[in-house]
Amino acid sequence: MITKYQQIADDLFTKIKNNEYQVGTMIPPESKLREIYQVSRYTIRQAIGVLVDKGYLRAEKGAGTYVLDPKIATSQKPTKTIGVITTYLSDYIFPTIIEGIEEVLRSKGYALLVSATHNDSGQEESCLQAMLAQGIDGLLIEPTSSNQYNPNIATYAKLKERGLPILFLNAYYDMLDIPYVSLDDSGAGELATRYLIEQGHKNIGLLAKLDDLQGKLRMKGYIRAHKQKNLDFSANHIATFDTQNQKEIIKTFAKSIAEKQQTPTAVVCYNDEVASYLIQQLHKYQLFVPKDISIVSHDNSYLAKVYQLTGIIHPQKQLGQYAAEQLIQNVEKQKPLQSKEYPAELKERNSVLKHDF
Repeated sequence: MITKYQQIADDLFTKIKNNEYQVGTMIPPESKLREIYQVSRYTIRQAIGVLVDKGYLRAEKGAGTYVLDPKIATSQKPTKTIGVITTYLSDYIFPTIIEGIEEVLRSKGYALLVSATHNDSGQEESCLQAMLAQGIDGLLIEPTSSNQYNPNIATYAKLKERGLPILFLNAYYDMLDIPYVSLDDSGAGELATRYLIEQGHKNIGLLAKLDDLQGKLRMKGYIRAHKQKNLDFSANHIATFDTQNQKEIIKTFAKSIAEKQQTPTAVVCYNDEVASYLIQQLHKYQLFVPKDISIVSHDNSYLAKVYQLTGIIHPQKQLGQYAAEQLIQNVEKQKPLQSKEYPAELKERNSVLKHDF
């Protein structure tokens, strides 16, 4: 599957070859290109970045983007390209991870290709094939439905045998011996739960996404925190969901909190997206955070700031930078890729009320 920004880059390149954009002149400004292609500024910048990396365009800050002579561009030394495959390209945490990756790659003269799977293994396969067709020199991949069997496992095994550098982001496939860079999700779930216990909460719910490995590990931490504090937890207060039924399960969970007399006083949420949607559903029943129920979340995204969520900090840009540096060192110096887990840290805001008995 060819990404939108790559389609735009191809179209711009065709116009350069056909002299619609002539050598030495400027292409339309970003605002005009956004209007033409009906995409975000970020997508336009990615498309321009592809052609800048290949030598067909030159971007001058404060001036514009100029067309270079294609003959000069094709005589330049080929640029190495790193492919990044993620589950979603949305305004959540991944744009910041990509920002970190791109920052390092550009400083080393590498090009970047990005595509998304929408957490679907079929689309993941298409992304992999498209990346390989582009002749990429390495891959940074956020696994698709990482807690489930993936039919692309055989493809990954073959790529590893061929020596193509691969580093997983945020999660991994535990049946493959491929390095990864992620948050310590088990420790994150434990820290989130322990914080609530220390605030006096003994009846803690959990909203966990179980088609992704992060959800399974965060649940593991939730259970471990209860065990360490010699507390029981109720299975009735744990709701699990996957990519397809996420909103439906959250709606049902909110309704159960509103209708039951015995309810959790606090909830650990899989991430900020889940927490924000839970808050919206609770509002329908005139239940508010933290007055009626406390919430601790994960990721520290922009949603955490909007909803004032106490939660676990995701390293985001730092993770992207580290992953890109690791891959470049492997490509250039054959330095072995190393797995890394960032320790969990908690950011306090206003979504938790101390619970006194």
